[in-house]
Amino acid sequence: MKQGLSALLLCCAMTTMVPAVSAQELDEVLQGFDDNTSDDALQSFDDSPAVLVESSETTSVSPWQWKTLILLSSSYNTAHDAPADGQTDHRGLSRLRLKLQPELRYQINPQWRALAGASLFYDFVYDLRSDSSYSDEVIESYRQETELRELYVQGRIGNLDVTLGRQIVVWGKSDSLRVVDVLNPLDNREPGMVDIEDLRLPLAMSRFDYYHAQWRLTALAIHEIRFDKSPPLGSDFYPSPVALPDEIVPDARSDTEYGLALAGRFSGWDLSFHWADYYDDQAHLVMNQGSPQRQHSRLNMGGMAFNLASGAWLWKTELAWIDGLQFSTGADQTWSRVDLMVGADYNGWTDSVVSLEIANRHLLDYESKLAQGADGSDQDVPQTALRLQRDLLHQTLHLTALALLIGKPDDSLQVLRVSLGYDLRDALTLTAGAIDYRAPADSPRAAAADNDRMFMELRYTW
Repeated sequence: MKQGLSALLLCCAMTTMVPAVSAQELDEVLQGFDDNTSDDALQSFDDSPAVLVESSETTSVSPWQWKTLILLSSSYNTAHDAPADGQTDHRGLSRLRLKLQPELRYQINPQWRALAGASLFYDFVYDLRSDSSYSDEVIESYRQETELRELYVQGRIGNLDVTLGRQIVVWGKSDSLRVVDVLNPLDNREPGMVDIEDLRLPLAMSRFDYYHAQWRLTALAIHEIRFDKSPPLGSDFYPSPVALPDEIVPDARSDTEYGLALAGRFSGWDLSFHWADYYDDQAHLVMNQGSPQRQHSRLNMGGMAFNLASGAWLWKTELAWIDGLQFSTGADQTWSRVDLMVGADYNGWTDSVVSLEIANRHLLDYESKLAQGADGSDQDVPQTALRLQRDLLHQTLHLTALALLIGKPDDSLQVLRVSLGYDLRDALTLTAGAIDYRAPADSPRAAAADNDRMFMELRYTW
């Protein structure tokens, strides 16, 4: 069945490409499932909030703006075997979730505005499948959640934009692979099931943007320390039957994170430079008074990103040097790593975009003992993402196909996702699709190999 699903997904992706002539590890690359394309190839350069412009016209438009995103989603696991006694049964229906994302905007005056957003969900599958032996950690993580998302005030003082509060800052040019985009953590609890706009988690920060000619200088201080949300013990994406040790979380009051970016946009190309002093989202094991604990390294990142538009092509690259990495083996040592991504988008076919991104993360001064530790760190970690996005039926039918290769060919996780969305009306979209995971049986990534699933989502904006 698994081979049949893979063949069907590949056939769908390749069959749709023909008429187009008249898609760090799994947690980082699976953000490429966003099906929103841009008419402007360089639009992704602008990672700042909208610039406020003072108007001399008198208008009766209300200063309040309200929007709510309503999502009803489900998934059905297709590849799990029957569990042993006492183990969780992951077969069949695995999600039946209702999610609300309300957002309120208020225009304080022509120069200042405020935004508040939240995210709430409840998954009814844990009521319907109470006999499936779900762990307490799974129920706590997946059954329901209420989270404050973006909450900030923003205004302009001369050429300086000021944004204070919980927000998301996106760095870099890549759509699928993170290199210089290191500031906001990710929600990785369900890899492959979450669109890019929902992956990044907001942080409380102070941000200042200064503009001069074609350049923008951004300085920010991050006042909230939070890390990636990972699959909990008992999840079908959790690779071990043993719970992780306790996590040491730094005190945000004394461990502020910082970032700087200088970005310039020119005719047909743009260039940006980035620096960040931050905590690693991935923890390593340390011994504290004889007990293991998870600790996050303090890192420094210096990097650059470049885009070049040429006809129907958009060429892009990102380069980052990261210092201060620590691993479970040799935790008293630090290492440096060089991350490089090169890629291209092609939009020469009508209502279509094909994107290829290739990255490698190279650990400097590598020692073989790192491969034997709990981290299982290789010197090189290659990643490849190939994505096709195509609109059909007068842009009411949206196809997205994404193929991923994570790790070396003989020890890689391979992911193929195909989804088809149809606009039932302007604010209502129905999407259906399937995901196929593959990994060698003796690989640490094998925990995800049996997680093939079909999914469906009804999205309404009110």
